Amino acid sequence: MTMTLPYQEPLVPREPAERQVPEPPRRGEPGGPPCRICSHKTSEAVWSDENWTLHPPVGGSLPGAVWLASRVQVDSFADLPEALASDFGRVVARVERAILSLGDVARVHLYRWGDGGAHFHVWLIPRPLGMVEAAGMMLPLWEDVLPNVSDEELADAARRVAAAM
Repeated sequence: MTMTLPYQEPLVPREPAERQVPEPPRRGEPGGPPCRICSHKTSEAVWSDENWTLHPPVGGSLPGAVWLASRVQVDSFADLPEALASDFGRVVARVERAILSLGDVARVHLYRWGDGGAHFHVWLIPRPLGMVEAAGMMLPLWEDVLPNVSDEELADAARRVAAAM
């Protein structure tokens, strides 16, 4: 299996910028903008329980992609209360099975970047069946350069994921 970048060669590397220490505050941190999850300024949840909410992305190219957020305001895996940390695997497994049930999905990738906001959330992104060049760490790069589908198509796929849970 050959993973490839979604760019033509040659790529021209650039030098990193000066480091910013201290780093600027993220959404939801003191001195930063408000948390969009806590202030309900995100896409509408398509599924929820007492601990988690599941949302469709806004802007994206892979129907079936969703993001899962904790109801409690914490920043990272290390900050999750023990009960939520224990529950996380159960919920992610349900979401993964639901995404796979959409069909035409080879794998479901789980990502947590954590640089945009200080509210715990992870992304589950389907790799289309047969799109082997997008395997592994290449999937988010390909997702970024493929043509976007409509937000309604993303939301509809997320609703089908929720229904399969």
